[in-house]
Amino acid sequence: MRHRLEALRKNYYVTTLLWMVSDIFLINVAFVLAYWVRYDLQLFRGVDPAFDVPYRVYLPFVVLFTTLLMLVYRQAGFYHIRRQMSWFDEIYAIINGTATGTIITIVIIFIYRPAFYSRVIFIYAAVLSVVVLGLSRLLLIRVITHMRRRGIGVRRVVIVGAGEVARAVMRAVVANPEAGFEVIGFFDDNPLKGNTDIGRFKAMGNIADNLMALLEHETVDEVIITLPWQYHRKIMSIMVQCERKNIRTRIVPDLFQITLNRMQIEEIAGVPMISIKEVGISGLNQFIKRSIDIFFATLGLVSFAPLMGLIALIVKLESPGPVLFPQERVGKNGRCFTLYKFRSMVEDAEALKETLADLNEADGPLFKIKEDPRRTWLGKWLRKWSLDELPQLYNILRGDMSMVGPRPPIPTEVAQYKEWHKRRLDVSPGLTGLWQVSGRSGLTFDEMALLDIYYIENWSLGLDAKILLQTVPRVIFGYGAY
Repeated sequence: MRHRLEALRKNYYVTTLLWMVSDIFLINVAFVLAYWVRYDLQLFRGVDPAFDVPYRVYLPFVVLFTTLLMLVYRQAGFYHIRRQMSWFDEIYAIINGTATGTIITIVIIFIYRPAFYSRVIFIYAAVLSVVVLGLSRLLLIRVITHMRRRGIGVRRVVIVGAGEVARAVMRAVVANPEAGFEVIGFFDDNPLKGNTDIGRFKAMGNIADNLMALLEHETVDEVIITLPWQYHRKIMSIMVQCERKNIRTRIVPDLFQITLNRMQIEEIAGVPMISIKEVGISGLNQFIKRSIDIFFATLGLVSFAPLMGLIALIVKLESPGPVLFPQERVGKNGRCFTLYKFRSMVEDAEALKETLADLNEADGPLFKIKEDPRRTWLGKWLRKWSLDELPQLYNILRGDMSMVGPRPPIPTEVAQYKEWHKRRLDVSPGLTGLWQVSGRSGLTFDEMALLDIYYIENWSLGLDAKILLQTVPRVIFGYGAY
């Protein structure tokens, strides 16, 4: 175990060093390009011949610029190797760090006041540094993702427990596939929980009889323990047995089944106190989110009006029936509303649903058929590019829905929900959501619910923006839609 930890530590330091050397090289490349743009191309503003200096004159400032950027990046934890790397998070960190380092550099040079000094070149260098470092991170993430899809660098884990804390771990795994965790399955001594799968996560029976047997015959890298603290002896026993097999263990404290991201720790006169945060989408956050919804819904209705008119005309000409398909859906806090879509099926599609029950390809309360015989020719293409959902912009404008949120269910689905599924109804449903950018129709219902609850517990304006940006390519290329 000691040799394994030493090898991991050595690999960590070597990887970090190579990462930093690569960034130093790329920052210098960016400065060379900035010099070329400023002095050779002379874009936007010409250079007075009296101030036209060779690149070598800037070398001391290149060293200063590079050093400051590396120090800022290092201080911000930029080179802390994480299993979960998101390009949106990386580019945000690069922009923040580069802006800080560039401002400090310009202030120092302003104090020094060299005769040849050009402030514009540092602006160019900052922008180009963001571009080249952002592209390098994108390439790195693509390589890591490709390797993990081939099973390289994937951590095989099992979860001990099947309560709310265990589902919080599952939510994190489903929502962050780039972290590279493969959950083999989970164990629980409760007969119902220990034998009921949750989406892709396989129930593997009780702990005492099956956990150690699995560890004997399967390759397992980590065991994540999510048991309540009253099972202290069992937790310690599992940890001891895993240590003997050189398997890493992690414990997720349940703290009375409160998920960690809902905890708020405050200090009063040196005494730490734990309280429960309100759902992130409330108060001022709710007002901001609603304002953004109104803006984008209005913009979308105006921008897509000609396209929606054309679709309506073709729908009417192609098959008999109404242009719009109204359907009762369940919104925030269980309130029902009428959702509008362009009709993509034959007029009596709902009446035919029961006769097609044997063809249902979805699990749980959902009903989906990839090659649904009820679809019209136009409906196939409307669904592929999600154009049938454009009328839902009106639902957003009315306040029934939001731009981003859980998928709006129909009442018959809600009637089949388990208790933990009902958390999906805590916020307004959305036109798009975390489930849509993480697999769309390829996900099981439990996985969709896990993603929706993860979104509710981790909501931020940044997460909404990230989901909206990721939705665009998935809609254009029709990933997972039918």
